[in-house]
Amino acid sequence: MEGGGARGIPEIRIGQATASEHHTGCTVIVAEEGVVAGVDVRGGAPGTHGTDALRPENLVDRLHAVVLTGGSAFGLATVHGAMEYLRERNRGFATGYGVVPIVSGAVVFDLGLNRSEHLPDADMGYQACIDAAPGGAAQGCVGAGAGATVGKLFGLSRAMKSGQGFALRETRHGLHLWALAVVNAFGDVRDPDSGRLIAGVRTEDGSRLADASACLAEVRTLTGFTRQNTVLGVVATNARLDRAQATRVAQMAHDGIARAVVPAHTLYDGDTVFALSTGTLAGGEVTVVGALAAQLMAEAIVSAIRHAVGAGGLPAQRDLC
Repeated sequence: MEGGGARGIPEIRIGQATASEHHTGCTVIVAEEGVVAGVDVRGGAPGTHGTDALRPENLVDRLHAVVLTGGSAFGLATVHGAMEYLRERNRGFATGYGVVPIVSGAVVFDLGLNRSEHLPDADMGYQACIDAAPGGAAQGCVGAGAGATVGKLFGLSRAMKSGQGFALRETRHGLHLWALAVVNAFGDVRDPDSGRLIAGVRTEDGSRLADASACLAEVRTLTGFTRQNTVLGVVATNARLDRAQATRVAQMAHDGIARAVVPAHTLYDGDTVFALSTGTLAGGEVTVVGALAAQLMAEAIVSAIRHAVGAGGLPAQRDLC
């Protein structure tokens, strides 16, 4: 768990459940009292649940949990575990016939590493909610990042291990903001601060990075199954935002993906970012929140790479340095 001594956002808790031996898991972001939320999907191959409910023009105005999961579409079963956790605590949208928890979710494709029949399920989603805590998130090959990989231009055999990353900031004006990223990108990852390539597609002998940007100019068509990529992100803030403003923050946070992942938002990625607002800080400027969200999203992506460890025959960044 990493929070750098910062207080985080106490109304929002983060939990993970990991099946390390199977290279899969899920991450939940729980807001039992409900938060204002927005979402923006930019990848061409998304796998999501409940994102239409977050559109500003629609009825439901509070979200109670976000579930990020491995297992591709099968992993959306974890959403039901989160819903059961919330239903037991009478948290959700009041219908007059009981509450219905509002839970959104998104998946990464990690079946390249998880060749077993063990996939994220409702029990895993429920357990992640039980274990959720405020302040920060576990980093590396945990939760939805357990089976995450990057650099798949030439297939999984020349890819690298990635994971889940987290970044948090507090300003002197009392603004709290964090970003969580699950990095399963098709492209390479660069550190925006230095411009240095830190993970991605490797050379044929596997000893060093090949640079996907340079390789793209030599590729006529992509071969093999390439629809196995995605960066999932969640940004959360105490700034008071309405649903349209939260959606704008989610849109701006995608800039952090574009700064750190090259290429980003491809036809073969399902890049999805959620933005959550507790509304406890009045007077927040949406442009400031969005700009900081983009910075933190890039930091979280880099952190996911730096905390990853090799698995399934794939090296992590630390193995190539």
